[in-house]
Amino acid sequence: MEGVEDEQLLSLGLAIVIDSSRERKMKRKRRESFKPLDTNRVSEGKMFSLFKTREMILKKENKRREANTLGEDGKGLHLIHLLFVSATSLDENKLDSAVENLSELYQNVSLSGDSVQRVAAYFADGLVARLLTRRSPFHEMIMKEPSPEDEFLAYMELYKVSPYYQFAHFTANQVIMEAFERDEKDNNQALHVVDLDVGYGFQWPSLMQSLSDKASTGNRVSLRITGLGETLEGLEETEARLVGFAKTYENLIFEFKGMLRSNCGLKSIRKRKKETLVVNLVFYLNSLCNISRISETLKWINILNPSAVVLVEQEGGRSPRTFLSRFMEFLHYYAAMFDSLDDFLPLDSPQRLQIEKNHLGKEIKRLMDFDNDEANSPKYERMETWKARMESHGFEGMSLSSKSIIQAKLLLKINSHYCPIQFGGENGGFTAFERDEDGNAISLAWQDKCLITASAWQCATR
Repeated sequence: MEGVEDEQLLSLGLAIVIDSSRERKMKRKRRESFKPLDTNRVSEGKMFSLFKTREMILKKENKRREANTLGEDGKGLHLIHLLFVSATSLDENKLDSAVENLSELYQNVSLSGDSVQRVAAYFADGLVARLLTRRSPFHEMIMKEPSPEDEFLAYMELYKVSPYYQFAHFTANQVIMEAFERDEKDNNQALHVVDLDVGYGFQWPSLMQSLSDKASTGNRVSLRITGLGETLEGLEETEARLVGFAKTYENLIFEFKGMLRSNCGLKSIRKRKKETLVVNLVFYLNSLCNISRISETLKWINILNPSAVVLVEQEGGRSPRTFLSRFMEFLHYYAAMFDSLDDFLPLDSPQRLQIEKNHLGKEIKRLMDFDNDEANSPKYERMETWKARMESHGFEGMSLSSKSIIQAKLLLKINSHYCPIQFGGENGGFTAFERDEDGNAISLAWQDKCLITASAWQCATR
């Protein structure tokens, strides 16, 4: 057992170091479902006052003054109440009321206050962006994207200090390794991973190391990754990053093929003879925001008939069907994320501000900037919903091995010098636990809020 733990711990350490048509449709539906803001409904004076109040929280002197004045539970509940009232007013098209409540919100939030103050600031921005037409310069100001460099650094900082992304990646990689080992007699030491959202590629260095540990000088292992991404530049950077890492292993043959998600044909991906094929769905299906697109993707994967499918998604509550239910679900989720950062980083940490502004805050505002169409709105769903969806598309669950549990335990342990982290416990911090009797899924939670769930699947006809 110690050998397994040492190998997994080393993998953890190494990895730590390290579309337009849809937009037009969303804009059109937004105009149809929501009345644009005009000066007959809300005065320019009120809007100017609202934005003036908002600008105050961005000033350094205001952040210092407000930082520790609203930390009591009662004040936090008041901010949650103001958010809910603002969202309700906006949903009911009571714009004057929404502006008034948002103005009060901005007077009480802080980017360096407690977790409720901080998360409320970004949700307030999301509601204001929803209030405005997208032609408004104020909308553009609020929804301004961080630079690619800032976005990358924020992601990397969160990856280093929190087990959130690490849990998703290492649990997925364990499933992939076990699929590769099951096929060892027939795969000619070749593994092909189709990653439908390759991102920065942070998931793959630890898999490279695990594969290299199994190989020998005379019997090299081949790893081929087909990665889908949003931009050609991003794919090229990810390829350079992974190729550079792969060169450190002489017994590993590495190949990367990047494909733009906007114009790639998934049907063009083919399985080679004598290779293990795995499809990696880590935080991808939720991003499609469309039930029919999710269904089409799962149908294609079933036809591809991979050895395993790894599904990792954010965990939600009961399927939210209205704007308000989605709003409260997202608020509950990100309140837990912000709260967890308090145990990793001090309030005056520039890394914490970077993570919240350029990564978590960006996600919150993007989730708020959607229409009221149920079929095309982002949502975080329960594991049971995903299970039913996978089974209806011809997949059956695969039991996760004890190594997945051991690895999750090690992952939480390696972060324990930051904050109290437990495995299968009931008190505070992060917890990891099996979700069902069959051992088909494992989840990561912060206190009582389940954040992400990982599960393994195969085609029922295999």
